[in-house]
Amino acid sequence: MPDVFEYKPPNLPVDILYYDAHFVVVDKPSGLLSVPGKGEHLRDCLMSRVQKIFPESLLVHRLDLETSGVMLFALTRHAQRHLGLQFEKRQIKKTYIARVWGEVSEKMGEVDLPLIVDWPNRPRQKVCHETGKMAYTEWRVLKKDRMSTRVRLKPTTGRSHQLRMHMLSIGHVILGDKLYADGEALHAAERLLLHAESIKFRHPEGGKGVIFKSACPF
Repeated sequence: MPDVFEYKPPNLPVDILYYDAHFVVVDKPSGLLSVPGKGEHLRDCLMSRVQKIFPESLLVHRLDLETSGVMLFALTRHAQRHLGLQFEKRQIKKTYIARVWGEVSEKMGEVDLPLIVDWPNRPRQKVCHETGKMAYTEWRVLKKDRMSTRVRLKPTTGRSHQLRMHMLSIGHVILGDKLYADGEALHAAERLLLHAESIKFRHPEGGKGVIFKSACPF
């Protein structure tokens, strides 16, 4: 996305939700890269900001530039391997909040559509039943208004743009999505209205289940 849109990262302090000897959980703002992009102008990112506070912090996962919410960094190599394996085995549970265009008629549902990068139009993704990688999302309606619907999303896979593509595929693009929305849906919000609400995983030291949440800002 940064190569498509001018990068203006928000000048905000790192919002630390929790930390111990093994990992740190932070609340990522919309508009900030998770990791550095290519080029000096894309160096500022959440990871570099976290490393100024915790120099030993290591990447575990990412969020899209415009997505806000809970993000996890390891503080030891052991924790990074432990958490990375949980992601690989799809044992980490995440929930997101989104506002999508239009009135979603059903109360809940699921989307099971394989995704792959749309190379001529990258970073956009596309549904492809031949070469796409499996992607699965459960969704539930939380609230409706005259032009949009608030939904809670539970992905069991972590494909690039998965939630954005899956909502688009059922006819309800996420508001403010500069890659996939147009017209009123695009201009209904100044940012992508997608927020990583919670993350649940096993603590890398002892295996106890822990969950961390971030209040949705929209």
